[in-house]
Amino acid sequence: CMNDLYQDMILHHNKHPQNFRKLEDATHEKEGLNPVCGDHLFVYLKINKSSDTIEEITFTGEGCAISKASMSLLTTRLKGKNLQEAQEILGQYQELLTKKNCDLETLPLLGKLKVFSGIWQYPARVKCAGLGLHTTKSILDNNSADNIIKTE
Repeated sequence: CMNDLYQDMILHHNKHPQNFRKLEDATHEKEGLNPVCGDHLFVYLKINKSSDTIEEITFTGEGCAISKASMSLLTTRLKGKNLQEAQEILGQYQELLTKKNCDLETLPLLGKLKVFSGIWQYPARVKCAGLGLHTTKSILDNNSADNIIKTE
């Protein structure tokens, strides 16, 4: 059952989050905050300017199981991707979180992030799952290939 898989994956990634650490040599960092529930995270990216590739992506912070698991899965999915692929993954993930009865066949780039496919039914939880998405997207949307800066 998809619901059991969802619960197991959320619990696993909450207890054992991937890429959960501060990235000391980050080229970009951004704070994300959901004041309604208190989820608070920092996203760190190391972007290789010459290849436009995410060499490393990590996060730290405090939040509910859904926000932490979402970011754990997202960092794993984005690591090593070029910026265009990363934007496509983020776009598909946003569609998955917000679109009612999303056809998973139309979202081939998501991998394990598909576990969040039913979350649109719980609007408060969409914000939890989307915090890392929006924070990461904000970094990439403001990234210039000629001017990599730390975002605050």
